Amino acid sequence: MTASRAPLEGLVVLDLTTFLSGPFCTQILADLGADVIKVEAPAGDSSRSIPPHFIDGDSAYYLGNNRNKKSIVIDLKSGTGLSVLHDLIAKSDVVVENYRPGVCARLGFDPAEMRRRHPALIWASISGFGQTGPWKDRPAYDMIVQALSGAMSLTGEPDRPAVRLGIPAGDVVAGMYTAIGICAAAASRAVDGRGDHIDVSMLDSLISLLSYQGVYSMITGEAPAPQAARHDSIPTYRSFVGGDGRELVVTANTDRMWRSLCEVLALPQLTGDPRFADQGTRLANKTELWELLEEAFTTRSALEWVESLQDAGVPAALIANVPEALAEARAAGRDMVLDLDDGHGNTVSVLGNPIKFLDSPTVEPVFPPRLGADSAEVLAEIGWSVADIEALAASDASAAGQR
Repeated sequence: MTASRAPLEGLVVLDLTTFLSGPFCTQILADLGADVIKVEAPAGDSSRSIPPHFIDGDSAYYLGNNRNKKSIVIDLKSGTGLSVLHDLIAKSDVVVENYRPGVCARLGFDPAEMRRRHPALIWASISGFGQTGPWKDRPAYDMIVQALSGAMSLTGEPDRPAVRLGIPAGDVVAGMYTAIGICAAAASRAVDGRGDHIDVSMLDSLISLLSYQGVYSMITGEAPAPQAARHDSIPTYRSFVGGDGRELVVTANTDRMWRSLCEVLALPQLTGDPRFADQGTRLANKTELWELLEEAFTTRSALEWVESLQDAGVPAALIANVPEALAEARAAGRDMVLDLDDGHGNTVSVLGNPIKFLDSPTVEPVFPPRLGADSAEVLAEIGWSVADIEALAASDASAAGQR
């Protein structure tokens, strides 16, 4: 039976975030049907001005993380603006913010006090180092937490300088974890009527992604080496270079795949070689094994190897660049590339939501809002009169419709 509503329809989310971790979180919620109200200072979210790419004054950076939201401009440094914010909080199910710990209280909306006033409120705080601990007051950006988490030490080639992950993992993973926490808190509130305060640290989020590398290090007491395009446990899980110079990856994880790999590479003798008899011996003799495999891969193009390996049941793929990956995603028809139109001649292609509900309606993607575009609508929804809205728009507390 097909549901008649999106999964988070009816959930009102007040988005007090800027830049990336918070907007990424609230965009996930908006994609799932939540009513997300983005609160911006008169100057707007700082991500609106990040170069080099702009569409009608807003950066591609901002446009990629703020679809399906409403924008209201509030000057939180004014008494009227703070009053507006308190009215919005009272009407919201969830508040998401990524200020440093203590800043909300200094600005006049302390999370603990807001939750005392509104026991059903879910408050989500994203920060670099969490609401507690010795580093809680430090500022943080993605590369800072990549460095501190150990993630950078695992990225790149051995005996070379550490390399930042090419994606902003510290930000987006914290955003994802916060969205998960909000959904969990909403499910709990549906049972007992009480909200919660969710504390997500960017550093904690990246440390959790160390996965088996973190466990290996705690068992051995040693620092894992940079991984390059290899695996610490499976020597036939790595990249190779074809005869045409193009790279491919192979993930021959099982003994059956190992035998098939050898057959495809015309190296059947390796399956009887005692140096490579099982996963343990292959790992112990990985350098000798890699030399043999690398030489074999130079005899045909990377694409030919990929096709032959896939036919033999060995997972393999070409290493795609970003345009190639996005072209494949568009062709797959799973809405992972969305073309948004603002209705005024401006279009932008952005990345879609990977969460698919097969029995619930899909939220129609909406172009990210212009600064303050929805101020009047949002204020009317929380009970403000037309006269009060017009007065606020004319004051320094709001820049509704200024762009």
